[in-house]
Amino acid sequence: MSSGIFNVPKAINEPVLNYAAGSIEKKQLKAALAHARSKQIDVPMYIGGKEIRTDKKVAIRPPHDHQHALGHYNSGDESHVKAAIDAALKARENWVNLPWEHRAAIFLKAAELISGPYRARINAATMLGQSKTVFQAEIDAACELTDFLRFNVEYMREIFAQQVSSSKGVWNRIEQRPLEGFVFALTPFNFTAIAGNLPSSAAMMGNVVVWKPSNTAIYSANVIMEVFREAGLPDGVINLIYVAGPVAGEVIFNHRDFAGIHFTGSTEVFQGVWKTIGENIHKYKSYPRIVGETGGKDFMLAHESADVDVLVANIVRAAFEYQGQKCSACSRAYIPASIWEEVKKKLVAEVNSIKMGPTEDFTNFIAAVIDEKSFDKIAGYIEAAKKSDEVEIIAGGTYDKSKGYFIRPTVLLTKNPKYVTMCEEIFGPVLSVYVYDEKKFDETLELIDSTGNYALTGAIIAQDRYVINLASKKLVNAAGNFYINDKCTGAVVGQQPFGGARGSGTNDKAGSMINLLRWVSPRTIKETFDPAKDYRYTFMSEE
Repeated sequence: MSSGIFNVPKAINEPVLNYAAGSIEKKQLKAALAHARSKQIDVPMYIGGKEIRTDKKVAIRPPHDHQHALGHYNSGDESHVKAAIDAALKARENWVNLPWEHRAAIFLKAAELISGPYRARINAATMLGQSKTVFQAEIDAACELTDFLRFNVEYMREIFAQQVSSSKGVWNRIEQRPLEGFVFALTPFNFTAIAGNLPSSAAMMGNVVVWKPSNTAIYSANVIMEVFREAGLPDGVINLIYVAGPVAGEVIFNHRDFAGIHFTGSTEVFQGVWKTIGENIHKYKSYPRIVGETGGKDFMLAHESADVDVLVANIVRAAFEYQGQKCSACSRAYIPASIWEEVKKKLVAEVNSIKMGPTEDFTNFIAAVIDEKSFDKIAGYIEAAKKSDEVEIIAGGTYDKSKGYFIRPTVLLTKNPKYVTMCEEIFGPVLSVYVYDEKKFDETLELIDSTGNYALTGAIIAQDRYVINLASKKLVNAAGNFYINDKCTGAVVGQQPFGGARGSGTNDKAGSMINLLRWVSPRTIKETFDPAKDYRYTFMSEE
């Protein structure tokens, strides 16, 4: 058997294509969209390398055109969860023993497939299934997922290379073992990249995975799984199932070999998962790793020294790109009274200029929210605001679900900094604004820090460097990703590792080595070349 200490290709962020008029990528993507809409597909579960179909078919429909069917997925039950676990555990020995460079090669090939021949297809699937505009799909499904795969391979190599020192006559070394059991990946609808990263990052480190995506992202999850299979992922290493969350949880969280969960979703669900794991802790072979990125009530703070044009542009992008359905989306803004009138005029004009419609029309800035449940929840907040004497709707406030789940970008101006929309995560295109007395900047920092229990992202827009320094220190625990003179969204793999604390998750920083370290269990090995032959120490002799 040959051996080598291998370097890996240097990870570089995938360039974002611009889809300009007449460009090759635009033609390819439009063709992929037309092809996807022209047929209905049957999406199977993937268990042990086999395509599993059931009698229960569930339609897949674009959120912006819910009368149209893209196909259906095969819904599973408890038996499929058990089968997925069995398949993962069966695959574990061969996968663990496969040299790390071969695991790396699989995921590097997957990155090449996504950034190359699958690019238009995975972007089209994300645009149709999750109602993302072309740019939002490109930075997510094509670029960020590619980045996760490439950078994680680089981080894996760095982790394996990290070693301890040795003293004379001794050789100390560290090896990284996969977790003993299987990992459960529970992924969200809003980022195709996250849906691909959560199972693959654990698998890359030698783990076997049961993957349950959001039902509203199965259309793109199917493409990811096809990519992994074409890249050479062995059968059973990642098993993709479509079952109800409680059904999956009942089986998985009671299984002796449950070794960890990689989660992105709501704070409420994650806390429920954590509680269940705690209650079942005596059942497991080892203490499960619990890694989760959850909700956010993300803020943008303006100082009176802010450039108003910079402020308005970045608030609009942060609050309304992808219909505000990002964990990092700006949903509360704090504006000083001294610049409010100018900000208000420009903000309202910009928000009212936003073009909304189906993602197939590349001129639209936003599209529909993900489903009817989300639509109704967001509409409920807007209707409550209309009836409140603490809030004024200064832009938007309308919605229509006759064709798709469309909600106009909405800006609420509140007199109460603790009004419900300043505190609760809405996950939609609703921005709440509070105007503060510029003489009370310090008090406003304390207000931001104490409002709600989230701490995911935040930003300050200011020209005064003393103010920027003060805000950075005072808000040190208010955001895991903090931005200066930029929007509070758009973290890039390898540049701004993503995650927050408090009610926003475990802050294990997706897109960094920190996250991958959670999927291994190190073993320390000490080898002595001239071991002791007498238990007695020198100090015991009196002569």
